[in-house]
Amino acid sequence: MTSALTGAAVTMAVGTAAYVMNGKSPAKKRRQMKKTATKAVQAVGEIVSGISDVMR
Repeated sequence: MTSALTGAAVTMAVGTAAYVMNGKSPAKKRRQMKKTATKAVQAVGEIVSGISDVMR
């Protein structure tokens, strides 16, 4: 279960990064999206860590 959640988090991070890098939006919007994506990935990482701690 934990590996599935980790895989999902990594997939989301890679997908978001690819979207941000390939987008044709203005630079300011890309920076804002990158910040938002970073915060989201960190939140998912904390959730995965919390779940894995509970399962131990």
